[in-house]
Amino acid sequence: MKIAVLGSGGWGTALAMLLAENGHTVTLWSYLEEESRQLQQTRENPLLPGVTLPESLSYTWDLSCVRGCGVVVMATPSFGVRSTAEGIRGMLTPETILVSVSKGIEKGSSLRMTEIIRQATGDLCPVVALSGPSHAEEVARRVPTAVVSACPDQAAAETVQDLFLNDRFRVYSSSDVVGVELGAALKNVMALCTGCCTGMGYGDNTKAMLMTRGLAETARLGVALGGRRETFAGLAGMGDLIVTCTSMNSRNYRAGILIGQGMPVQQAIQEIGAVVEGYYAVDSARELAKRAGVEMPITQAAYQVLYEGRDPKTVLQELMRREKRHEMEETWI
Repeated sequence: MKIAVLGSGGWGTALAMLLAENGHTVTLWSYLEEESRQLQQTRENPLLPGVTLPESLSYTWDLSCVRGCGVVVMATPSFGVRSTAEGIRGMLTPETILVSVSKGIEKGSSLRMTEIIRQATGDLCPVVALSGPSHAEEVARRVPTAVVSACPDQAAAETVQDLFLNDRFRVYSSSDVVGVELGAALKNVMALCTGCCTGMGYGDNTKAMLMTRGLAETARLGVALGGRRETFAGLAGMGDLIVTCTSMNSRNYRAGILIGQGMPVQQAIQEIGAVVEGYYAVDSARELAKRAGVEMPITQAAYQVLYEGRDPKTVLQELMRREKRHEMEETWI
């Protein structure tokens, strides 16, 4: 199949490599001409050091590359999804399948990525969310990985499943796009929190606490917004949460460590040198929680640290001093 991957960051590049390996005709689009030319000349993405890009991969900075494609993979940072989708609107057909691999919630509208894409493209064609525990660095190095292809249109979800599936990249299908996307967005918030506690010198007990209770509040919000409980026990929920909250490959976790060590928030984000999606997601998640009437104490605490400049140690102490509860009062199972 002819496929365009829009976004030549680490994740977009790793997926373009995978699709090319599966025998598809793949073009990797870059926002900047200079970046596209560099990829073509060096056959290496600086974000994936030591990984050689396949000769079969094509490169461009012209969005018209989507014309005639059966599948278009949207791999830009979350803040660029709307403008990129608007830019390709007139080049799509009802038969095109759009695949969203960006993770986040749009600031202001609080829309999920597939909702943004559908809105920006006039809801012309099916939009599938592809998500799960999948560091770009590992996928590019052929490390065994599993993800979820989610869309209410089951045929579209299964088409994407077949396109990406191979002996080192396993893809499961799902119809719960709400649960899959919210799990993907909010695990970045929790990774910032666990990283922050690591930076403050706390140990595995604290990390496990935040991951477990963070998953509980993420799932509560997801179910309130139409997601299914079981999704949060799967790859896009628990799986993605584990990998993002425990690995130095995670930009959000690394940013959290710097903040916990005392670095100002904006400086920490700049230090990472790539988009820290959790910083943007926490504001939108907090707004969604308000609308849905769902209590999300860890998300609220993250907002206070990231946007109000509060001391992380003080905020954590306040979380620990919350009124006592029975665990099943605040569970998602």
